[in-house]
Amino acid sequence: MAVGIFDSGLGGLTVLNAAQKRLPDVDFLYFADSAHAPYGVRDAENIYGLTRKAVNDLWNRGCDLVILACNTASAAALRRMQEEGVPEGKRVLGVFVPLIEALTERQWGDNSPPREVAVKHVALFATPATVSSRAFQRELAFRAIGVDVEAQACGGVVDAIEDGDLILAEALVRSHVDALKRKMPEPQAAILGCTHYPLMAETFQRALGSDVQVYSQGDLVAESLADYLQRHPKMQGDGESGFLTSGKPAFVSDRATQFLRRQITFEAA
Repeated sequence: MAVGIFDSGLGGLTVLNAAQKRLPDVDFLYFADSAHAPYGVRDAENIYGLTRKAVNDLWNRGCDLVILACNTASAAALRRMQEEGVPEGKRVLGVFVPLIEALTERQWGDNSPPREVAVKHVALFATPATVSSRAFQRELAFRAIGVDVEAQACGGVVDAIEDGDLILAEALVRSHVDALKRKMPEPQAAILGCTHYPLMAETFQRALGSDVQVYSQGDLVAESLADYLQRHPKMQGDGESGFLTSGKPAFVSDRATQFLRRQITFEAA
């Protein structure tokens, strides 16, 4: 039995790693659409088509539940996929929900009117496509009022991480934080709105300052998934676990091993 985890590349491995630690008895099938990464510079229609194709593949492989461990896919494709309907017995979930639950300190099933929350000034670091979608602000507005969100499109960071150039990635993070702080000098909280960014969490924290609370998605998504599977145990599916990529398996395996610092072997999707 396996839960599907989809990402445009390797960023979703941060979610997978946290989920495996939180749920050691659950198998996972990870799909990296490395041939088309990064998604963050693509238009919404293209992102939707690529995401839909990959999720269908995971469903066909026996994954009843698929997690979009990609903020860009969650922002540009999730709502449309759910509105157009999914096959009976299948589910697709994104990564915004656990993040907003943590930020607003209210459960997703809480349908009471939006209310004021403690955090008033939030910095959002994300890909250009996620920023332009305004999906995070839209979902947040359903649950909270009076929150000022300043978004910073972090061009180049995903590419640098995927290429294994962490020195460039760190320099880009510092530059993007500087740009954000020119627009919002004193954020109270920062959202790392891309699953690649937790690898740069310490760099973000240093650049932002120790008084800024940085929200990273891996552990939040893992805890939310644990709760979901406890309520829906049959959603573990009957697929086989493993790692799939639309890119070159040897290259992606090498990068993934470097990414998680343990041996990861991808197969062609």
